[in-house]
Order: sequence, then structure tokens, then C-alpha cells
Amino acid sequence: MNGVDLKYKRYLLALGLLALSTSLLAALAPRHPDAQHPASESAKIDEDRTGPTADQQKMNPSDRAITQKIRKSIHHDRSLSRYGRNIAIFMQDGKVTLRGPVWSEQEKGNLGAKAVSVAGQENVSNQLEVAPSK
Repeated sequence: MNGVDLKYKRYLLALGLLALSTSLLAALAPRHPDAQHPASESAKIDEDRTGPTADQQKMNPSDRAITQKIRKSIHHDRSLSRYGRNIAIFMQDGKVTLRGPVWSEQEKGNLGAKAVSVAGQENVSNQLEVAPSK
């Protein structure tokens, strides 16, 4: 009986390892986009935009300090919407780019003014977009 149990356990172990390796390979396999299911609008890259992206952003101390000052002034302003509090701030060689949705033109101007007060008018590119009302 002991020999049969051992043989049975070896088969189960082999089957288990086969199932595990197959599932791991399936999870790691690259997925190709399907022509019938195009990417959603939010996932598409907007090719018309110019300016820095997060991966191009350098982390030198002066840029980091400016970003922290702008972020801190945004954080302390309780009148901003959730959108306004979560805008993207890109810094590259002293130039600030603001991106993301905001609720109103007033909020867009308010956020732009905060960046201008820290970095200066000539160093700020306000690319914030007013979100359409629902």
C-alpha cells in the first residue's frame, strides 16, 4: 500500500507543477491588442501635447524644491476640488508644466497663479483642462 501511495503522490505532484507552470506562462505571455477591441479613449496617448512627461523629469534639488512649494500651496487651499488637488506637476530645468482636469476656469486660473507665484510667469505652462460637466 505504501508504494501505491507514493506513486500516486508523485503523479499529483507532477500534475500540480504542470498546472502551475502553465498558469504562470499564460500570465506572463504578452497580450496583443485586438482589432475588434480598440483601446479606450482614456488609454490613448494624446500626440498633440508637447512638453515633458514624468519619465523625462529630472530630479535635481532646485526642481524638487519648486515642485514641493507648488504642491504645498495646493494642499493648503481647501477651496480646490478633488481634481484640482490631484493635478500633475512636471518640472524640467526650472520650467513648470501643469496637466490634468479641473472643474472650472476659475480653478484652472487659481492653480496657474499658485505655480506662477513660486516659479515665475515665464516658467509656467498651464495645460490644465476644464472637465466637461455631467
